[in-house]
Amino acid sequence: MKLFLSADIEGCAGLAMPAETHKAESVYRAYAGEMTKEVVAACEAAHAAGADEIVVKDGHGDASNIDPLKMPEYVTLIRGKSGHPYNMMYGIDASFDGVLYLGYHAPAGSPCFSISHTSTGNSLYIRLNGKIMSECMLNSYTAASHGVPVLFLSGDSEICRQAEDFLPGITTIATKHGEGGATWCVSAEKVLEDIYQGVRTAVSRIGKVPCLPMPDCFAYEVTYKDWKKAYAMSFYPGMEKVDTFTNRLVTARWMDVVTAHGFVVY
Repeated sequence: MKLFLSADIEGCAGLAMPAETHKAESVYRAYAGEMTKEVVAACEAAHAAGADEIVVKDGHGDASNIDPLKMPEYVTLIRGKSGHPYNMMYGIDASFDGVLYLGYHAPAGSPCFSISHTSTGNSLYIRLNGKIMSECMLNSYTAASHGVPVLFLSGDSEICRQAEDFLPGITTIATKHGEGGATWCVSAEKVLEDIYQGVRTAVSRIGKVPCLPMPDCFAYEVTYKDWKKAYAMSFYPGMEKVDTFTNRLVTARWMDVVTAHGFVVY
């Protein structure tokens, strides 16, 4: 059994402030350590449930957060940014049996987690076929484009709720919930145990969890915080200006969406 694990940091245990996600800040290192622990817990659980090969993609920032020296021998860790449009899903293909998400978070436009965003802080919100698009939604369509189902997600309670509404059969573990600028955090010890048990359950359901259906057409729409950014990005090939702050791309090809996203929100 072969699994793909995409890991972010904002949804890991305890993290609640922007500074905790930035390498230049002294508080960051503790949360990179927690991210590593959660990835290891997920990999150990998946291995115990029958996975003999796991590819982990470090998906936060410059993609050098997870400690490679802590990875089990059956894990391949992808560090750094390749430049490929798949970004957090770089390395996925049709050979995988399932996808796991660790440390995911609420999307731009959500008031339910204090550092909610989608890929960068440039958008007020992004819509895909009329629905607010999270990194979970973006990455799940990438997995679906290869016929691979999404089995598991850990992160704040809002992204867990959205994933359960969007992804058939997914198992989720909430690590925290937000209210205004505050974050109510589950203990790191409990999060590790919950991730371990949740991943074991999720992996045991391979074959029962369907792949996300792919729409025939995609309408990708970005509403920016800054009208100047919106103006500049309206010149991306295929983009049309909707209003002063919003641009739209309509296409039948998923690769068009992920490629556009990799340029216009960064």
